Amino acid sequence: MTIDGARILLLGRNGQVGHELLRTLAPLGEVIAADRATLDLCDESAIRALVRRVRPTLIVNAAAYTAVDKAESEPDLAFAVNARAPAVLAQEAAALGAWLVHYSTDYVFAGDKPQGAYLETDATGPINAYGRSKLAGEAAIAAEGGAHIILRTSWVYGAHGANFAKTIVRLAREREKLSIVADQIGAPTSSHLIAETTAQLIWQLAGAGEAAISGLYHLQSAGEASWYEFAGAIVEQLRAMDAAAVRCREILPIPASAYPTPARRPANSRLDCGKIARTFGLSLPHWRDDFGPRFREILGL
Repeated sequence: MTIDGARILLLGRNGQVGHELLRTLAPLGEVIAADRATLDLCDESAIRALVRRVRPTLIVNAAAYTAVDKAESEPDLAFAVNARAPAVLAQEAAALGAWLVHYSTDYVFAGDKPQGAYLETDATGPINAYGRSKLAGEAAIAAEGGAHIILRTSWVYGAHGANFAKTIVRLAREREKLSIVADQIGAPTSSHLIAETTAQLIWQLAGAGEAAISGLYHLQSAGEASWYEFAGAIVEQLRAMDAAAVRCREILPIPASAYPTPARRPANSRLDCGKIARTFGLSLPHWRDDFGPRFREILGL
C-alpha cells in the first residue's frame, strides 16, 4: 500500500473513535466516511456495494455494536454488526488487495488472569455476548487471510459519544456522593490517543511486508487504574477547573457485585502493548499523562 493518493474508507464516523479518525486520517489521503445513517451494517449486500464503489486502498472499521448490556438480549444483532460485517469487509478488502484496520476489545478475555496484563497470545474466553461477538469478528477477519491490523483496546473515553468519563463529569455536578466499582482494573484510553496511534501505524504500512506486520495488536494507555481511581482523577480535574460546579464531596469504592449489570465485566482488563511497541516503535503514554494535561480537550469541556 502507498500512502500518497490513498483512498481510505472509514466506517463508524460518528462513534467515539471514528469521530477522531476523521481528523487523523485526513492527512493520509482521501477519506470516504460512512455512518449508520448511510450504511446498514446488517446489510451484507450494502457493505459489498459500498466497498466496490469506493475501491479503497485501506478500510478502517471503527463501527461496532457497543451496547454491552443490551447485547445480552440482542445477541443476533451484536453478532451481525461485530462479526458478520467485519467478515464481509475482510473478504472485500482481500479481493481488492486493500488493508483492513479493525478495532476489538479486552472483553474477548475472561478477565480472570491473576497477575499482569493480557498478551495477544493469551487464551480468550469472553464472559458476555458483546465479547463473544467481537471475538467472532477477530476470527472472521483472520480467516480471510488478507492484510489486516486488529487493534484491541479498552476503557475508551473522549469528547464524542457516551462514555464513563463524561458520565462521571455529569454525576459529579449533580450528586454529593458517588459509589464506583473498585475491583475492576484496566487503563483508561482516550479516543484521541487511539486515533493518533492508528494514523502513525498506517503511515508505516506503506511498503511494509504484509506477512511481517499483519495481525493482532493491543492498544491501550500505559499504567492501570480501577474505575474508582479513574473517577477520582476525573473529579479532581473537574474541581481544579471549576470547583464551584462540583457537588461531589465523596467517592465510595464498591465491589462489582454491589452494582449488578445484565452483562458481566472482566475484573482484569489490562492489555500488554509490548508487541505494538516492538513492531511499530510506538510508545503509548501513561493514562494520567494523556488524560490530565488535555482534560478539557479530551472531554470537550
